[in-house]
Amino acid sequence: QVQLVESGGGLVQSGGSLRLSCAASGRTYSSYSMGWFRQAPGKEREVVAAISGSGYNTYYADSVKGRFSISRDNAKNTVYLQMNSLKPVDTAVYYCAATVTRRIRAYTLPNDYDYWGQGTQVTVSS
Repeated sequence: QVQLVESGGGLVQSGGSLRLSCAASGRTYSSYSMGWFRQAPGKEREVVAAISGSGYNTYYADSVKGRFSISRDNAKNTVYLQMNSLKPVDTAVYYCAATVTRRIRAYTLPNDYDYWGQGTQVTVSS
């Protein structure tokens, strides 16, 4: 069993920055792929960014390329999402996800992941 706890969400003005953290505990698999997803009201959950177990491979949704950066610290079992130049359209609940069976690529589908955090709200005001 793996527990994921997100932190770092909040209210920020357009153009501002936030850094989300996701700490994994329990039967941690620090070498496996992880991802960040988000879900806005009335919309489906979508991938924001993902990272392979080694950290070598990353993926970014087109909407966040050049603004967001995903990274991981395997020694701390933590993955980060640095969000810069935030826009009101980035407002959503952000979820961290972990897989305990995949490590090679940065996986982008919700079904690729086995465990999810409870989510952290990010609100960007105009």
